[in-house]
Amino acid sequence: MAQKDAAHMEKMEFQTEAKQLLHLVIHSLYTHKEIFLRELISNASDALDKVRFESLTSPGMLDENEELAIRIKLDKKAKTLKISDNGIGMTRQEVIDNIGTIARSGSRAFLEKLTGDQKADSNLIGQFGVGFYSVFMVASSVKIVTKRAGSDDPAVQWESGGETDYAISDADKTGHGTEITVYL
Repeated sequence: MAQKDAAHMEKMEFQTEAKQLLHLVIHSLYTHKEIFLRELISNASDALDKVRFESLTSPGMLDENEELAIRIKLDKKAKTLKISDNGIGMTRQEVIDNIGTIARSGSRAFLEKLTGDQKADSNLIGQFGVGFYSVFMVASSVKIVTKRAGSDDPAVQWESGGETDYAISDADKTGHGTEITVYL
């Protein structure tokens, strides 16, 4: 179910199976909370690879001298951690599909493959698209601002506290890529 408020922010709920999987990822699957950082850096690295690859067939997607990078910034005073990249970024629909839909590649299949061995199970994470959600082991909330390279679509902002819903809206962002703000 989707609901819009006065500021054009759309609230959407995670599906029931997704809620169960999110709870599992946050509370059971990982033994080390810092694993979330590895997952976010891995996602950023994948985004750089994707924009590099797509730019081979879409001239002009990247500036000729543009250096692709991942940046990490800790603000102790604000209690935030920002991970940003100038990779491929996402459109609104890609955010809904990839972030708003937990384990898009198969929640049920993921749950069926769990063995109970945390080390073995943690290796399944990347295969099923749930690694991002490990961030909620340390975060009170997360904000993503992203803009797809080569797209005229507006940037998108996604926010969630990792409970039952998330908010999505248009955002101001120049340049392609993704910035994730983790509120600790």
